[in-house]
Amino acid sequence: MKTFAILLLLAGAAGVAEITLPDETAAYKPTLCQSHQLVLNNCLLCHLAQYAQVQPRSSPRSYWEATVKKMKKPFGAQFADEDIPAMVAYLAKVYGAEKPKP
Repeated sequence: MKTFAILLLLAGAAGVAEITLPDETAAYKPTLCQSHQLVLNNCLLCHLAQYAQVQPRSSPRSYWEATVKKMKKPFGAQFADEDIPAMVAYLAKVYGAEKPKP
């Protein structure tokens, strides 16, 4: 506790620096299906779109299903169980192993 108080005093004495972060430019890739909207409504509450973009492109559907279920339990994401298959389908097809080859 003593160390914390000293750090607070030092921070106050040094002044406070203002940091301006750049605007968010990444977005989930749009599709015409409802699953895109489910991902927007549910995933963006906690994650930037980059989270899906940096996952391995070879990730199979089972990987995305485990990831989405992990967000619900134990992390407590508030989306309906019946939305999971559609969200998983979107993520697997747009960011995972089911992505069409160019």
